[in-house]
Amino acid sequence: MARDYTKIRAWVLADELALKVYEITRGFPASERYGLTSQLRRAASSVPANIAEGSNRTSRKEYLQFLSIASGSIAEVRYFLLLAKRLGLMDAAQHASSDLLVDVTGKTLTGLISYIKKEVSTQRYSV
Repeated sequence: MARDYTKIRAWVLADELALKVYEITRGFPASERYGLTSQLRRAASSVPANIAEGSNRTSRKEYLQFLSIASGSIAEVRYFLLLAKRLGLMDAAQHASSDLLVDVTGKTLTGLISYIKKEVSTQRYSV
């Protein structure tokens, strides 16, 4: 049951977040290339990638597993952005705007997870 992930609101926001993270990390020092820059980019790109991969799984349970991984990656992104701010690698305005996008993306993803969980539990009882 393949879904067009590009039409999933959580994916659209996660993709926007990944682009924003790449933009922000371009300004990080070269000494962070294999440290925080790499970690932050990996976590940010993991969110839309897992939504996309999960959307092409055949079972709702598998889909939920990938959505859960995406949710965990959002938590990583939130922390790494806070760390970057605390290290002085980004200013308060950059952090505020990116944290807002992380928040909206996370809430949207949580809503999607809740919706899919309801579908799974409804299917279980409708035989």
